Amino acid sequence: MRILITGANGMLAQSVKAKFEKENELILTDSKELDITDKDAVISEVSKLKPELIINCAAYTNVDGAEENVELCERVNALGPTNLAIVAKLVDAPLVHISTDYVFGGNKPITEEYSEDDEKAPESVYGKTKLAGEVGIIKNTDKFYIFRTAWLYGEGKNFVRTMLNAGKTHDEVTVVDDQHGSPTYAEDLTSIIYEAITKKIPFGIYNSTNEGYTTWCDFTKKIYELSNLKTKVTGISTAEYMENAKKPVAKRPLNSKMSKDKLKSAGIDVPTWEDALKRYLVKEGEING
Repeated sequence: MRILITGANGMLAQSVKAKFEKENELILTDSKELDITDKDAVISEVSKLKPELIINCAAYTNVDGAEENVELCERVNALGPTNLAIVAKLVDAPLVHISTDYVFGGNKPITEEYSEDDEKAPESVYGKTKLAGEVGIIKNTDKFYIFRTAWLYGEGKNFVRTMLNAGKTHDEVTVVDDQHGSPTYAEDLTSIIYEAITKKIPFGIYNSTNEGYTTWCDFTKKIYELSNLKTKVTGISTAEYMENAKKPVAKRPLNSKMSKDKLKSAGIDVPTWEDALKRYLVKEGEING
């Protein structure tokens, strides 16, 4: 299959490339090679390339930076996916897009999960632009997969690597303890995408994180436990964290718990976040397999 991957230098794209390259012809682009915010350029270039599948890994993901760079965030997260949906329909190629738990707002009681059709109420620029991107896709093509993920880590800079480095250089770290969600390994999200395409599950929106829930604080404790680091982990509330922040911080969802029932009903395997973390740490050489 001839596959166009946008945002090819990003964390998820690295994993997607590794998973898909053996059996497919990949066309890899970054913002310099294909500006997805330029509708005319997208239509012109993609029409020439004639991909059979488009996987959009391009996104503006700096949640705090988005509050100050609203226009750029809107162009990349809202206009870009809309343009890709328009051209995807023109060339009759399914579009895969990555969205986020931030579209919900995260104010449901912690005892409840979000299903795909729950009310959307994003409270940050990042969340609002990602929701706009979803809407743009839905309005412009019928053949799409939108995978909503959260707490993603993988190649390059990420939360796990940051906390490992902190744990090796500090006796104590302070981590938010009242945000609940599912840490998600990029390789597992990639496997979900791969299975969805190869099994040809119904088009639509799917919550796509690792299974199970934790907090950032307990996630950090698990990282240190598996890595045999003795660093003390102290919890702090989101309100305290925001109050102590040295620069403006966007509002985070307190509840990012998303049900994977729809994904599992479609026959997609969803590993637990604990299992995923172990595999990541083995791959990174932090622990023995």
